Amino acid sequence: MSDADPESARPGFVRIAAGRLLQQRWVLAAAAVAILGTTLLSGSPLGPTFAAIAAVAAVAMLVPRGARARRHGETDADRNPVERLSALRLAAAVSDPLVVFDAQATVVHANPAAEAAFGSLRGVDLRLRFRAPEMQDLVRRTLDAATHPAPVEYVERAPIERLFRVGASPVGDGTGLFVLVFRDQSEARRIDRMRADFIANASHELRTPLASIGGFIETLRGPARDDPAARERFLEIMQTQTERMARLIDDLLSLSRLEMKPLVAPGQTADLVAVVSGVADALAGIAADAGVEIERHLPAAPVLAAGSRDELTQVFENLLQNAIKYGRSGGRVVVSVERSPVAPGGGRPQVEATVRDFGPGIAGEHIPRVTERFYRVDGEASRAQKGTGLGLAIVKHILTRHGGRLSIASAPGEGAAFTVHLPAA
Repeated sequence: MSDADPESARPGFVRIAAGRLLQQRWVLAAAAVAILGTTLLSGSPLGPTFAAIAAVAAVAMLVPRGARARRHGETDADRNPVERLSALRLAAAVSDPLVVFDAQATVVHANPAAEAAFGSLRGVDLRLRFRAPEMQDLVRRTLDAATHPAPVEYVERAPIERLFRVGASPVGDGTGLFVLVFRDQSEARRIDRMRADFIANASHELRTPLASIGGFIETLRGPARDDPAARERFLEIMQTQTERMARLIDDLLSLSRLEMKPLVAPGQTADLVAVVSGVADALAGIAADAGVEIERHLPAAPVLAAGSRDELTQVFENLLQNAIKYGRSGGRVVVSVERSPVAPGGGRPQVEATVRDFGPGIAGEHIPRVTERFYRVDGEASRAQKGTGLGLAIVKHILTRHGGRLSIASAPGEGAAFTVHLPAA
């Protein structure tokens, strides 16, 4: 029988009409009393009066059940928009992995962040997917107590190691559903580890010269009190150690300033030919004392790079000083500047500057780490050359600020070439 059949539609209409009349009963009563009172006072016939009351009742039957709410201003558009959102949409909007499970610990829903982090989870038993003891205990306590147990830390080791802080709680009262929320703490943990390593390394680098100075002071007050030659020698060593601490503090302050300003101010340009040539002139005396000749392969025309001249000068000072210190056995250092023939990926044109030495070189396993703070290929040799272990870290930070990069090519016994790549101005 079709939906338009009047026989089937009549009972439904009657129910709706009766419901609307019942809902509007007080309005109808007030209208009837008002109409009857007016009629009796005016002495008019009652026939039109009953017709008016019937018309009011007909209108009441046509008014939808929600009309009363709309008369009070409670339209669908005026209601809180959160009330119209589904739970699935809310879960999908959460950036942290979120998993909903039932009283049997079976996953009934996982938001996109959870699927991306842990793969397909729907229908999976949580106790089989997350086998770490802390996760097993969290799920058990959540199901047993149906309360908010204390969060736990969980490490997901594949495909990469990530640390999560996981909280659990029931969803409402009596729903039989529970939720796990995973908050990724990997970056915070990495920063904490870097901070701890940095403090430990900086403390170690400062403790060594301080211990040396303290020992010499004790000797000068004791056995060498009346030995002028020993006193002069010890004072010279103490001065060297003091200068080393001063250089270390200067480098630490320089790194701190660079990290506080992650990007270089736009619109600055520097001529790499002039920068490299100026640094080579400034370090010519140090190179001569070390028995190293600086060779320049520089174009006659300027080669402009986007960036700060002062900071790029600091880059090449560090690179050229390192080449003189650690490549002195080769007897020469070559500095060169050129425009990159092809921009990588067809992007912005670049310029390159290379500092090459002919010393002992760097083994391949050390190259990825030489720009780390305090990392040294040969710790004793580096300290003997008055290095702080921060020069290449400063270079890396400056180039990152400039949108550039540092590439290193080296092999044991063949020297090392450090190439700076920068966006062309």
